[in-house]
Amino acid sequence: MEVAFTFCLGKTKGAIGADRLWWWGGFLAALALSMFLMAKASERIPIGTVYPVWTGIGAVGAVLVGIFFFNEPASFWRIFFITTLILSIVGLKVIG
Repeated sequence: MEVAFTFCLGKTKGAIGADRLWWWGGFLAALALSMFLMAKASERIPIGTVYPVWTGIGAVGAVLVGIFFFNEPASFWRIFFITTLILSIVGLKVIG
């Protein structure tokens, strides 16, 4: 849902009229579902693990959506730091 609301938010920039409202609706629905799922995850996993994993997935997803759908650059350093972020998320999950 993190990636879905990022994608919808990106699509609102170029949309006009009714299309823009649909993308905003998709953004809000995905955001609400994302929050609900994070709350459900926090019932079984410590919040100190849930929140960093949730934000990490959102950050990695946002960068990948930008690269694949919005023609943002895929430079060496962007990929390097996204990779280190993914490794950090995996590390938190492993020790959590």
